[in-house]
Amino acid sequence: MIDLRVRAATPDDLDAVLAFWKVAAEGTSISDDRAGVERLVARDPETLILAELDGELVGTVIAGFDGWRCHLYRLAVHPERRRRGIGSALLTAAEERFVRLGGRRGDAMVLVRNETAQHAWRAAGYAPEEKWRRWVKPLGD
Repeated sequence: MIDLRVRAATPDDLDAVLAFWKVAAEGTSISDDRAGVERLVARDPETLILAELDGELVGTVIAGFDGWRCHLYRLAVHPERRRRGIGSALLTAAEERFVRLGGRRGDAMVLVRNETAQHAWRAAGYAPEEKWRRWVKPLGD
């Protein structure tokens, strides 16, 4: 994919990212709003990685590193652009970022019902870790 550009998001990209997730991402998150994504990018300007093809946003991944663990969220590729290496390019960029920062293992949040995503993660070398369960508690309204 010669024309694919992978880069960190800027504050100017955030409205486009939020609109893109409505089309390309599975499920919603409590943080899927302008304020949440602004905080993300302000805290770590390289964490939200975008893929563009001829200037069009075609993919995203959040590659969060807290200094201890590497977390992947919102790997999303536009439905009309899937199976062309965009997700792989995004994961390569995320994994390279993690290695640069000293990370040793990446983990991904994947919806149980999203079989397409599970197949993609397996193809990328990730595996479910059945002995762990995610526990959550909302911290406000």
